[in-house]
Amino acid sequence: MLRVGMLVKTALGVTLLLALGLAVQRPATPAPAAPPKPVVVASTPAAPARAPAAPPITAMHVASIALGGGPTPEFNEVSLEQDLTLARQVLKGPVVVLFAGGADSLSVRTLDPTLDESALLGRIGDFFEPRGSRGSRFRKPSLPALPASLDQLEQQLGHALADGTDPLLVYIAAHGQQGEHERDNNVALWGGESLSVRKLAQLQAKHQRPLRMVIASCFSGGFAELAFAGADPKQGVTRAPRCGLFAGTWDRETSGCDPNPDRRAQESYSLHMLHALRSQDRDGKPLPRAEIDFDADGRVSLLEAHTRARIASTSIDVPTSTSERYLREVQQTRGKPDAALLPEDAAVVAQLGARLGLLTQAAAEQRLHTLQQQLDAADVQLAAAEDAALHPHAALSGLLLSRWPMLDDPYHPDFASTLSRDAAAIKLVLDKSPEAAAYNDAEDHVDELQNQYWALQTQESVVLRLVRAYETLELAAALKVRGGAGWQAYQQLLACERGAP
Repeated sequence: MLRVGMLVKTALGVTLLLALGLAVQRPATPAPAAPPKPVVVASTPAAPARAPAAPPITAMHVASIALGGGPTPEFNEVSLEQDLTLARQVLKGPVVVLFAGGADSLSVRTLDPTLDESALLGRIGDFFEPRGSRGSRFRKPSLPALPASLDQLEQQLGHALADGTDPLLVYIAAHGQQGEHERDNNVALWGGESLSVRKLAQLQAKHQRPLRMVIASCFSGGFAELAFAGADPKQGVTRAPRCGLFAGTWDRETSGCDPNPDRRAQESYSLHMLHALRSQDRDGKPLPRAEIDFDADGRVSLLEAHTRARIASTSIDVPTSTSERYLREVQQTRGKPDAALLPEDAAVVAQLGARLGLLTQAAAEQRLHTLQQQLDAADVQLAAAEDAALHPHAALSGLLLSRWPMLDDPYHPDFASTLSRDAAAIKLVLDKSPEAAAYNDAEDHVDELQNQYWALQTQESVVLRLVRAYETLELAAALKVRGGAGWQAYQQLLACERGAP
């Protein structure tokens, strides 16, 4: 069973599943037992020049809306800003950008390797109240962005959908949250509000302008429910013209949120997908036409760029789409695959299968089964190690607080004076006490098992993409034989996804 949510150290010294399912940067290479250390820049990048003011709602015809960031500055990693910058370059026509707290907010988090997290204050904070942003600086966005709040999004979306008959493209690079059901999933917005699948369905259903979505967030596949009226499969296929491509299925995390500004250290759906729209690999190098134009029509569609991410990404992402979701809802039996029917999925089978050395469906399914068994075992081991780490953390916490009761509260009026006066004694406890040694050993063991788990999860995710492509080819072949309204609706979703930005 997959561990859902971002794993972080808590005040109890173990790991906790956050309610907010954050997109996280995972190891880029599936093979090693431990992920490579991220590449960091030598010094903190200078803050960019102030971005021009974002345009207000005007009579301007909007071709695309690009939204990104998280609910607070801590979750506005610089990679999200970089993704939106790339999206502005790739998407055609006027683009409205909504990012974090807007152009005038100090809301971009960037890793700063010059910060000393090993200093005593940082060690105390990491023990009692860990936060991922302590090794980062914050600056204003370099984008001409409006705040990525729910109110602002509703206004911009309502204005854009009411204007024109050409498809509106909405690109989102953000953090996602999982709900009880697929249609309850949502994207976290600035200020703590969120955009749910249901809400987006309601907003778009009021208008006739077609909507295309590209969403890169954890649990983004929940938005594939927009294939159905009211985002509810019981109501049948939607009559509103809309479709979407998503970085992951409704119940899985994705990669992509990294405070390290070095793009070489990042791995994400957006890196592959957006560059592919330019016929480039994730590093911006030209791709041979055969590796990206799968239907040989001389252009790169949104679905082909999405497919490139499925093939090339070495991450935990398992991308999906509205057509995939609809197909699995209406068709349960399988038929004989037809590569000409779905050239995108045929390319996943051929190219990804060759890269993995899994040249048949049986080989891919067997490999997936083995990896899922290993992942289940790793999950049990990791959970046991986390539980075992509770005791040494409690012992060290008790030792520290018995001598310095305010040490877990940096807002206490006596905290600063205590830390200044007794720094040497506190450091001695953290460096030399038996309790600290036991705690450090337990944490090291948890970290080792966590790295092994993430490496297995990456391998499992990549193989799962291949298995799903085989399944899609078989299901689509069977649906074509059935024909009728179901086949027509499926073809309409595919046609929408195959559009150009």
